[in-house]
Amino acid sequence: MSPKPIAAGKSSFDLIDFATFLSAVDLRGEIVFLDVACGIGNYAIEIARQIRETGTVHALDLWEEGITKLRLKAGSLGLENIDAAVCDVSKKIPLDDHSVDICLMATVLHDLVEDGTHHGALKEIVRVLKPAGLLAVVEFKKMPGPPGPPEKVRLSPEELLQILEPLGFQCRDTADLGTVTYLSLFHLR
Repeated sequence: MSPKPIAAGKSSFDLIDFATFLSAVDLRGEIVFLDVACGIGNYAIEIARQIRETGTVHALDLWEEGITKLRLKAGSLGLENIDAAVCDVSKKIPLDDHSVDICLMATVLHDLVEDGTHHGALKEIVRVLKPAGLLAVVEFKKMPGPPGPPEKVRLSPEELLQILEPLGFQCRDTADLGTVTYLSLFHLR
């Protein structure tokens, strides 16, 4: 059994305005979507529903139990466009170079920064993103919780930029997703 990551079993999905998220992230056309550190896959399931006829969702997590739950739920919902796998995204994402249209990191980057594995994960994301690909980062607002992690661990939009800019990312937009979360969208320069 794989080790349980920092926030395994927790999800920010119920804390976001999903309609605002969808309006910010263009899911039209044939989409290859990557959900990094997907947990039990709440985001992956909803995205797969949105792109059922035209796209594929790759959902990856280090937490074996979460991936098992995601596979069972996707199967019970008849979502055949989800490919869920156990892997350490900080070492290797099991996808081809430049094969992903949209990569989602939903309230996970702060955990990767906290445990020092964000550099490897972000380099892998750069490798798998298409040149015109989009990195969508959902994070908790820099304020006291709960819900969410302690304030000292949270990443502000400015801190996100400091982390992502050296890797060639440019911020396209930041949107409020509710009282405790926000979304920042990045493109590679």
